[in-house]
Amino acid sequence: MVSQPETVTVGRIERPFGVRGEVRVRSLSDVPGRLEGLTRVSLLATNGRTLETGVTHVRRAGTSFILGLSAFTTPEEAGLWRGGLIQTVRGAIPELPAGQYYECDLVGLAVRTEAGESLGAVEAIWELPGNSLVVIRDGSKEVLIPAAKEFVLTVDLIARIMTVRLIDGLGD
Repeated sequence: MVSQPETVTVGRIERPFGVRGEVRVRSLSDVPGRLEGLTRVSLLATNGRTLETGVTHVRRAGTSFILGLSAFTTPEEAGLWRGGLIQTVRGAIPELPAGQYYECDLVGLAVRTEAGESLGAVEAIWELPGNSLVVIRDGSKEVLIPAAKEFVLTVDLIARIMTVRLIDGLGD
C-alpha cells in the first residue's frame, strides 16, 4: 500500500457566491457525499497561504457545490481565495484497483516523458465526454495529455512522478 498524505484535496474554489461570503466549489473527489459531510477544512490559496475554517453548510448547485465557511462573511473575503484548494483529513476512503488513482493524488506530480524530459507538474484533471485530460503546467506552458494507458505510462505515487508518452508535436 502507498503511503498517502494525511490530507486530501476535495475541491477547488471557483468563485464567491452571493452576498454572505459563500463560495462555489468544484468537487475534486470521487467519493460520494464527501463534500456534504465536511465540518472543518483547510484552505490552500494559490499563493501558498493556508487557513483552517469550519463549514457552516453545503448544498449542491448543478455540477458544483455552494459552501458556507465560517471564515468568510463577505464576497470580498471569499474572493481572495478564488482558485484555492479545499482540503480535509484523508480518513477512510476506499482503495482503488491497480492503475486507478484519485485526482487529489495525481495533482502536483512531476511529469516526465518516456525519454526523461521534464514537462512540469500535473495541475488538474479535466473530465470531458469520452476521455479525461491531464493538464500539465510548467510556468506559462501548458500541455494536455489524454488520461489513457497509451499516453500515461506509469504513475509512481511514492516518487511523485508520472511518465507520459507524447504525440509528435504535442509537447512543442
